[in-house]
Amino acid sequence: MKLVDELYDLYRNKLTGDEEDIDMLTFAFLEEMTREDLISMIAEMDEQELYDLMGLYLIESLKGKFAKEELGQQRTPTYQPRNIH
Repeated sequence: MKLVDELYDLYRNKLTGDEEDIDMLTFAFLEEMTREDLISMIAEMDEQELYDLMGLYLIESLKGKFAKEELGQQRTPTYQPRNIH
């Protein structure tokens, strides 16, 4: 996706690329986007990008649900859902 390439080019020499930096960059970017901006970006995706996006969403959402269920059974926090807005 062109956006990923642009963000990478802008920040590859400024960030370490660890998970914390990537999370920070991602959430900072998303905070600046409107719903309409995001829908416009999705509309511009090719079929593979759309499948990749939905795949990641489903994977992370299912991990969260299973972790939440596990949390209820074990009473030890293993997952914290993130709210970017």
